[in-house]
Amino acid sequence: MRIVVALAGCLMLGCGKPSEPAPTSAPVVPAAEQFGTSAITGQAVFKGQAPKPATIKMNADPYCESAHSGQVTGEEVLLNADGTLRNVFVYVKQGLPGAYPAPKEPAVIDQNGCTYRPRVQGMQVGQPLLIRNSDDTLHNIHCLAEQNAAFNLGQPARGMESKKVFARPEVMMRFKCDVHPWMSAYIGVLEHPFFAVTGDGGAFKLEKLPAGQYLIEAWHEKYGTQQQTVTVAKDEAKAITFEFAP
Repeated sequence: MRIVVALAGCLMLGCGKPSEPAPTSAPVVPAAEQFGTSAITGQAVFKGQAPKPATIKMNADPYCESAHSGQVTGEEVLLNADGTLRNVFVYVKQGLPGAYPAPKEPAVIDQNGCTYRPRVQGMQVGQPLLIRNSDDTLHNIHCLAEQNAAFNLGQPARGMESKKVFARPEVMMRFKCDVHPWMSAYIGVLEHPFFAVTGDGGAFKLEKLPAGQYLIEAWHEKYGTQQQTVTVAKDEAKAITFEFAP
């Protein structure tokens, strides 16, 4: 009888896989050494002919169609009017002295208007991820993690929330909805807080870095990754540019 009850509880919670192992990250260094007064700033720019965004047809789900007043286009490549590129994930790939404590506040991925918001974001190992359904329709959240435990869970009603925690760094994890195939999102999981996502002006800023030499990587879902090695002295702010092209 106990076995049957435990199995039923497991099915209700969607717990088909063993729990994540405890993180085996680098030792946390003293707070005085973790943060500094240096910064790396810059832009992600696009060179070449801008691709025409695809039209997304949502008529297979009447709710999704009704959530938008006009034509919906894909967000795989989002350009600003000045030719800069949005949704580029920029982060310190190498050079930091160790791991950093995870924030207690959760990162949030929201299903709103049958799209993921935000499309691209970063979070830390051990930080909660809050997954929310703000739509009056069924969504499923299919996480295609490779370094962490993948999962696929359903949220059939507005207001439903789930929480997940990732034990290992991974850049990037893709999320998709198997019900609505146009829905995609990406999350970079790091052991530190030195990351940014480009928005207006294609701008990013990595602040409070200790003086040192860093390998900075910029990732875009369509145009791949680029890297630059940057050395900053104490109190120095250095600007760099990443150029992406078809």
